[in-house]
Amino acid sequence: MSSETMKPTPRPGILDIAAYVPGKEHAPGVARVFKLSSNETPMGPSPKAVDAFKQSAGHLEIYPDGQAMALREAIAEVHGLNKANILCGNGSDELLGLLCHVYLGAGDEGIITEHGFLVYKIQIMGAGATPVVVKEKDCVIDVDAILAAVTEKTKIVFLANPGNPTGTYVPVSEIRRLHAGLPGNVILVLDAAYAEYVKRNDYQAGIELVSGSRNVVMTRTFSKVYGLAALRVGWAYAPLEIIDALDRVRGPFNMNAPAQAAGAAAVRDQDFVAMAVEHNLVWVEKVTTALTALGLKVTPSVANFVLIHFPDVDGKRAAEADDFLTSRGYILRAVRGYGFANSLRMTIGSEEANRGVIEALTEFLGRS
Repeated sequence: MSSETMKPTPRPGILDIAAYVPGKEHAPGVARVFKLSSNETPMGPSPKAVDAFKQSAGHLEIYPDGQAMALREAIAEVHGLNKANILCGNGSDELLGLLCHVYLGAGDEGIITEHGFLVYKIQIMGAGATPVVVKEKDCVIDVDAILAAVTEKTKIVFLANPGNPTGTYVPVSEIRRLHAGLPGNVILVLDAAYAEYVKRNDYQAGIELVSGSRNVVMTRTFSKVYGLAALRVGWAYAPLEIIDALDRVRGPFNMNAPAQAAGAAAVRDQDFVAMAVEHNLVWVEKVTTALTALGLKVTPSVANFVLIHFPDVDGKRAAEADDFLTSRGYILRAVRGYGFANSLRMTIGSEEANRGVIEALTEFLGRS
């Protein structure tokens, strides 16, 4: 073969990966748009986080702290943790990728659930390993199904708790039962991106389980309740051996300085978080009640979004509802890629946005 006909070729399996498609943002021809497709908080970021960002922006010529010390100290202070067990990243997505990069390879398997976050599958395949998809039960993670899928090839189990796009959760008793059934060399990753929104007595984000084990990692994000999605701020709490391994391969300056400053200020402003959580609790209930009254099925959610299931009737399906809502400036998330061909996920937005969606769906369903 001549050099003219040769070309770089990705590793086997890379081109089999379906790229992640984010929620849409635009409604062409519509004057005012309410984006409810990406689970962004309608409250925005804490003013204290914005001030910290602005102050940091005056020193952009200086490299950021490669250890993200101020951010780790703030997280440790608020959550009562040892900062040595915290690793910060460019969004929790980076940390999920690092886990796969470090602990998976060709011939290994990573377990995910059928409606789990699509990034898990992408990162598992990107590491050359094989994703094993386990069925859920009525949109809820099935611990027994996960345990039945474990083989000698299993190296990691990804669990979103609460789940996205379902909004359901697994009680801590079931998480502990799952952990007890896993071999010691299998990492249980608890992705608690929506943990701040959950107000259930039988829920834990994973801090206690991480503290008492060697093979559990909890990941968290500042993109949801903290309103810092544009800055990409995430963190992991893990045993020191895992932190050390991940730290060896992450980028030396993987988080920019304004993001670190804003994150540290945001996590300390728990009064602002409480306000955002209260708004969400009120409107999850109101939206669920209103849409159920219209005859739609809504999966019970403990997160900042609801999964809406549409009737299997011509003209009333999710795709038609999506087009109708978009034409009126309400952008929801189609979730076909998550296994819900006839459903839409709606982020809880401002009061105006939420009422607008309810009114629009009332009109949509009432059409002959």
